[in-house]
Amino acid sequence: MAAVRIVIVNWNSGLWLGRCLASIAAHGGDAVERVVVVDNGSTDGSLDVAVPGLELEIIRTGANLGFGKACNLGAAGATTPYLLFLNPDAALHEGTLAAALAFMESVEGAGAGVCGIRLVGEDGATQKHCARLPGARSFIGAATGLGSLLPRLFPPIPLTEFDHETSRPVDHVIGAFYLIRRSLFEALGGFDERFFVYLEDLDLSRRVHASGAAIWYRADATAFHKGGGTSEQVKARRLYYALSSRLLYAGKHLRFGGALSVALATLLAEPFARLLRALVRLSPREAGATLHAYGLLWLALPRVVRGKRVRP
Repeated sequence: MAAVRIVIVNWNSGLWLGRCLASIAAHGGDAVERVVVVDNGSTDGSLDVAVPGLELEIIRTGANLGFGKACNLGAAGATTPYLLFLNPDAALHEGTLAAALAFMESVEGAGAGVCGIRLVGEDGATQKHCARLPGARSFIGAATGLGSLLPRLFPPIPLTEFDHETSRPVDHVIGAFYLIRRSLFEALGGFDERFFVYLEDLDLSRRVHASGAAIWYRADATAFHKGGGTSEQVKARRLYYALSSRLLYAGKHLRFGGALSVALATLLAEPFARLLRALVRLSPREAGATLHAYGLLWLALPRVVRGKRVRP
């Protein structure tokens, strides 16, 4: 079986990291060359884990470098044919990795640069995590709510119409389980580190397609995924990162008119829509998080417009 390096970015993931590592020890098999945990300055003791029999390397950054930059750090120097970027709130099942690698090594998977798999939550339900590569209308729909009202005109980014019960090529698979050929990852320069968190995986998938490689979703391999991530702990900053990444992505991949329309919808329409929703829900906390996030976004806007890295 082809060898793989597993890279996990940890930031205050609590007990989830230990469960993730234990699942790799139990179900990773001989294909796992090593597991690299890049810790982005955790303070919750989540690194206090011992997993016998697992080739584990821990890189302590001492600060939050962001997801993409930490992934690149964990992948640096790898010699394995494959890299697997795995979230700490995910866990392998028996045969998960073997099935994904077998597909990539098969005749059918020869043209695939990336493979994702079926992820299930705590209730056992399949998570609909595949996505389309967004254009301006998808982002405008997300900013204004029109994606829910008029999905044909403003197609949502998630492929919610796909039941995720069959295998097929897709535009994008979530970064919670992102198996990529190392040679392709290095040829593309890895993750774009200007994205602190959010959309860096979608950006990479877009570049994978531009290179001529395919992205496959395999329903015959499964893994657990909690979902939500540790960014749930910082709701205002989570929104700030999501909005700034959207503007970076639009500026990088869309034509000027499309990028401008996304910026206007994000900066002018969306904050009022979010505040109105908070009012309807009688949620001062949600309103406060929205105002905080947009305050951060406006302060960062000069850097975002110039295509600079988003600061934490």
